[in-house]
Amino acid sequence: MKQLSLIIISILALSSLDAEQVNSADAPVGKVHIYKQEGDTAREIEIFFPKDHDPATKAVPGIIMFHGGGWGGGHRKQFRYLCHYFSTRGLVAATVTYKHAPKARTKEAKSTESRKRVCITDAKSAIRWYKQNGEELGINPRKIVAGGGSAGGHISLLATTNPGLNDPRDPKEYDTTVAAYLLFNPALGAADAKDSEVDFLQHLKDDLPPAIIFFGSEDKWLKNGWKAASAKISSLNIADSVDVRIADGQGHGFFNKQPWTDITLIEVDRFLKDLSHLEGDPTLTMPKTGEKLKDANKTLDSTR
Repeated sequence: MKQLSLIIISILALSSLDAEQVNSADAPVGKVHIYKQEGDTAREIEIFFPKDHDPATKAVPGIIMFHGGGWGGGHRKQFRYLCHYFSTRGLVAATVTYKHAPKARTKEAKSTESRKRVCITDAKSAIRWYKQNGEELGINPRKIVAGGGSAGGHISLLATTNPGLNDPRDPKEYDTTVAAYLLFNPALGAADAKDSEVDFLQHLKDDLPPAIIFFGSEDKWLKNGWKAASAKISSLNIADSVDVRIADGQGHGFFNKQPWTDITLIEVDRFLKDLSHLEGDPTLTMPKTGEKLKDANKTLDSTR
């Protein structure tokens, strides 16, 4: 079983690498900052600013995204396209490099699940740095939106709900709570229950901020991972603030290829407008080929 888990993670990492090439192909590069130094390794956060953004006169909502890659791979460039788009819509948006889960079976990594801890710790450091430097960046710290794809979705959720796994060097006066979530096929699995530090269900409460979540109907993470989270969300009576959209016939990581990349960003745009994080209509257009996202409840009912 351990070998199988490692194979699955490797496959997800390779899928994410392919996705990065699609999403970053036409996206510009943002301004790179170092949010943390680990020995000789700099942990980087790449930030995209609106045109003519002046932090001295205006603080806007911020987005912070964590890439996928099976917790052991991937690159922040996966979300350059998203970050650049929302910077053109008036937001400050960032994509983050974080420490990958160790590949060796060391005391630091007794199981596949516990290996994920290091990713979460770095994500918390990145969010704290984002808030700490909010005035300089021109960000409203009360309107920071976190998210990610696959493993990055899992990491963003745990970094903002689990009170543990903090880097002792981080400034504790800055918390890691956020105003909303942008989650692209978040990789939540039953195996996470083996380690409470990485199990989102054990930290999910009725104060969960609004979220928009995307899955392909053929994604195994939808039925085998998200199903339990959805049930708990319903039991907490917060389902109305969690908007799940389904791409019919699509698999894991579908959002990384067109036309689904733009379709999901249009829905995110509308979601953020409803939260008063931005104004106006999306500047992207829906495809003429007719692809659309479906309501999750209707899709799940048809597959039961």
